[in-house]
Amino acid sequence: METETPSVDPALFDRAESALADHGPLGAVDSLIADLMAAENYQAVFYAKLLRKRVELGVAPFPTGPSSELPDASHEDYENAIREAGRTVGALYLEKRDFAKAWGFYRMLGEQERMFAALDAYVPAPDDDTYGIVEIAWQHGVHPQKGFDILLGRSGVCSAITMVSSANLAANPDLREYCIKKLVRALHGQLQERLRGDLAAGHTGLDADATIAATIAEMMASSPDLFGDEMYHIDVSHLSSVVQLAAHLPKCDELDLALELCEYGRHLSPNLRGDMPAPFDEGYPDYAKYLDILAGRNVDANLGHFRAKIAVAADGGDTFPAEVFVNLLLRLERLPEALAVAKQYLGDPDLRDLSCPTVTELARRAGDFATMAAVAKTAADPVNYLAGLIAQRK
Repeated sequence: METETPSVDPALFDRAESALADHGPLGAVDSLIADLMAAENYQAVFYAKLLRKRVELGVAPFPTGPSSELPDASHEDYENAIREAGRTVGALYLEKRDFAKAWGFYRMLGEQERMFAALDAYVPAPDDDTYGIVEIAWQHGVHPQKGFDILLGRSGVCSAITMVSSANLAANPDLREYCIKKLVRALHGQLQERLRGDLAAGHTGLDADATIAATIAEMMASSPDLFGDEMYHIDVSHLSSVVQLAAHLPKCDELDLALELCEYGRHLSPNLRGDMPAPFDEGYPDYAKYLDILAGRNVDANLGHFRAKIAVAADGGDTFPAEVFVNLLLRLERLPEALAVAKQYLGDPDLRDLSCPTVTELARRAGDFATMAAVAKTAADPVNYLAGLIAQRK
């Protein structure tokens, strides 16, 4: 939350003039700082502290004056005064929970540790406007996990999905994993709650105690009419988005929750399942197999399922299933298999912007320099061709 800048008491100007006459420049500045602190005009406190330092140094008193006005020997002393004033005023704004103004000072100083700690401890009040806080935490990277949590708690799953989907989190896999886990748990909890509400209304073969303890699969099995008349219990676009995001997760408990979401999606009316591109053209059953692989279950059988889709898609000029498969094999640490698939389906030098590493990169990782040279020759790339030949000799 952000506070308004306090208005200035006209009498302050008279007091400043009197203090200057009675106590001299330093005494007048100290009196002014005390007045500004009492008025909680912390922005002005910052500049008043710089004014004091300039008076001490015997240079032009204007705090926004250029550094060229300062003797070379006093530069470090004045820079330390700026840091001290910035920290003092930043801390004062944090005490008032005015995060936007506090961040202005900590960002200027390049010191975000205090800001991180304040955000970490922050619990939004019901009437807090958290927009600016989320901006500092997420967009400015001070505490992105906290920014995500605040947005998810305040604005819900839809806004949180948009936040994650619109950000390039590939370079920050820990943050991506954190956010996706939270989304999976939030949507799974929402679905459980709404299914239990339906069943509590009498649409079930379970008694009340069994309904409370039942899994999503058990609740669906207990009441076939849960999906009648194209019924659904959570936003189907949210369901699709979260399941697709879950494919980025490592082996973790949230994969099992995502699999329950897949099972729910599989029971939806065909009109509500949406269309997904190959290799996920069968929708939620395909994603369930993919998530099972990540969870370490039925790995070879499920890999065979996706391998069978590659050639069919490739015949139609679609290499995406091969790219997905290569990335999946890399996640399973099966580099030689990934290279073999890439050589077979992704070796065309005209292919650009692949979503997986190129054949050349995979060959380099595998130490297969003969393949590197062969691919470079096909691509009319003499530099990498020679590099591959030289690497073979070492």
